[in-house]
Amino acid sequence: MNLLERLVVVPVNHLIGDSPWAGERLRQHAGAHVRIQAGGLRISLQIDAAGFLQAGDASISPDVCIELPGDFPARAMVDRSSLMSAARLSGAADIAETLAFVFRNLRWDMEGDLASLVGDIPARRLMRSGAALFSAARDGGQRMAENMLEFATEESGLLASPAEIKAFLGEVDVLRDDLARLDKRLSRLTD
Repeated sequence: MNLLERLVVVPVNHLIGDSPWAGERLRQHAGAHVRIQAGGLRISLQIDAAGFLQAGDASISPDVCIELPGDFPARAMVDRSSLMSAARLSGAADIAETLAFVFRNLRWDMEGDLASLVGDIPARRLMRSGAALFSAARDGGQRMAENMLEFATEESGLLASPAEIKAFLGEVDVLRDDLARLDKRLSRLTD
């Protein structure tokens, strides 16, 4: 198993192990070969008899091919549902449907894994602190973007404000209508 396959197989199998329903669904397709492609990266996997993923033989034609979009790392961290909707699945429909369902519904119990390392109470506190930190960073980023937009439109004049754009578009519409009327008048004069 190469490093890339290990980076995929180990965490996914950990999630499958924490979700017995996922292993049960995958077990129905034991022996199926799956290829995951993302740009130039190709990972060949096989579903074993226990419902876990193992490194597969790249020379064997896959039963299912999952083609991920180029921005899959960002989507995986930010919006997993859009990642699965952007992925293209081909091959055996029943296996592809099962894989899509499993990957769409797997959830990482980060607090549970952290609790096994540091204990329940510290894990809960760390997760709350992490959530508060993430929320503060997200809110701060959003405020910074809003401030930069306001500076660019109101203070520096780099961008037109929405009101200015609306007024400009209104003037363009009036000019277009005036030109159409003028064109009709000219055509009547030349007839």
